[in-house]
Amino acid sequence: MNPTAQHRSYESLAHAADRTGVSIRTLRRRIACGQLAAYRTGRLIRVVPGDVDQLLVPIPTGFSRL
Repeated sequence: MNPTAQHRSYESLAHAADRTGVSIRTLRRRIACGQLAAYRTGRLIRVVPGDVDQLLVPIPTGFSRL
């Protein structure tokens, strides 16, 4: 194992869905269309929490800041 490699954390689709309020089905659709990278180990599918967070895009409001 490479001692300089960074440790990445992964989460299950169920945990990601619960944490973000997005359904598991939506996450699977994002994986299928290539918007979300996923990693399989056996039957388990894992995603990087930061990648899931990047799917959530802020909606601009009508209020403009000067």
